[in-house]
Amino acid sequence: MIRLGVNIDHVATVRQARRGIEPDPVHAAVLAILGGADGITVHLREDRRHIQDRDVRLLRETVAHGLNLEMSVADEIVELACRLKPDQATLVPERRQELTTEGGLDVVANEKAVSQAIDRLKAAGIPVALFVDPDVRQIECGKLLGAGAVEITTARYAEAKTAADRDRELESLAEASAFTRDHKLHLHMGHGINYENVGPLVRRIPGLEELNIGHSIVSRAVLVGLERAVREMKAAMRG
Repeated sequence: MIRLGVNIDHVATVRQARRGIEPDPVHAAVLAILGGADGITVHLREDRRHIQDRDVRLLRETVAHGLNLEMSVADEIVELACRLKPDQATLVPERRQELTTEGGLDVVANEKAVSQAIDRLKAAGIPVALFVDPDVRQIECGKLLGAGAVEITTARYAEAKTAADRDRELESLAEASAFTRDHKLHLHMGHGINYENVGPLVRRIPGLEELNIGHSIVSRAVLVGLERAVREMKAAMRG
């Protein structure tokens, strides 16, 4: 069964809109787990636009297993991760002006910084995944640098407007996934996945171990509650 990591960043986005205390992403994590989430994902950005240090600290105390910290390779963030020890660290690109993560991490162009971050995280006993485009060069470089998993971005698939475009992007994802499995890396995916497009994805990608989904689930939760929204996503993944 493919694991579902629920990204609760947007719960914190609502809280930070008024710099208040609610909704609390820690409470959201508990509800997501009660709804069947296999893990909780948060992105601690350098500008702290949504998730705060306090959130990660309390989540580490609350989430028994499956806490996935998305993070840049900045020294400050790596140091914090090494101290809090999430169950997994996923290295992602980060630009201050972006609304959400745009594209995968360019591991090839940033080999030195990525390598240093991987080494520090692994020395602290934290498994490392890399958020990358479906590009065999990036995946191969990640393997050489010591990552144990890749999370292949599904953005282009999720944003495809026609059936032909979706099929083409699924084929690209399938090829990158086969390369990932051949290189003995764990295979994760995420970005833009929703209740409608998750089914074709899981059917076309053998060996997929984990999906990280946030915006669609949190959006649905506004209408039906978080536990039900998570249960419905798990059902869509099975269906």
